[in-house]
Amino acid sequence: MNQLFKHPEFRRGIQDMSSVAVGISAWGLMTGVAMIKSGLSLGEAVLMGVLVFAGSSQLAAIPLIASAAPMWVILATSFCVNLRFMVFSAHLRPYLMHQPLWRRLISGYLTADLNYVLFTTRYPHPGADATTIGAQDAYMLGNCGLGWLSWVSASLLGIALANAIPTAWGLGFAGILALVGVMCSLASSRMRVVSAGVAGAAAVAAFALPLKLNILVAIAAAVAICLMLERPALGKSEHVR
Repeated sequence: MNQLFKHPEFRRGIQDMSSVAVGISAWGLMTGVAMIKSGLSLGEAVLMGVLVFAGSSQLAAIPLIASAAPMWVILATSFCVNLRFMVFSAHLRPYLMHQPLWRRLISGYLTADLNYVLFTTRYPHPGADATTIGAQDAYMLGNCGLGWLSWVSASLLGIALANAIPTAWGLGFAGILALVGVMCSLASSRMRVVSAGVAGAAAVAAFALPLKLNILVAIAAAVAICLMLERPALGKSEHVR
């Protein structure tokens, strides 16, 4: 492990993440403020900020918790918001299977959206030799480590200064911009662009639904349209064969 900290790619991972760390910190700061102002106790907010480490699902769950929504709604919303990590995990599996279980668990915990995008941009394919694998591990450690530190430290600062920072400042918009950047970078095919557009339109159309259920509607609409578009494409490919 010590060799990873000394590897040049560890510093490269930190350097790449530093370009978006300000947006992550601003988002984490406002999430910390929102947790306290939603009625969570200091202990609950600290534990959620450190252990959950999932900004989008935290922001989706906080108003539901504040409105005393049923537990199944909170869990279902958080689950659906984080479904994208199943795709990320499947893609990153070949990169990480050489690691022991405890390291894979830590890597999974530390990897967020921007970490995934930056890592796969830097390394489009899994390493085939020990040198490249070591470089990938070092880059991921530096990249994910700074991302986690930026989020958690800012979140704890927001918790501590919750009564001094008004939510009207709208600093969380920096995090939204970061996610928009992630979405645009991942929209690399026509189907992904269509699914993003459908999800956005569905979320806006169902905005009036209570308990943030428009998020679930958006996800369901995007999945449904992709399945409908994918079947004809598969049929054509099989016909060509």
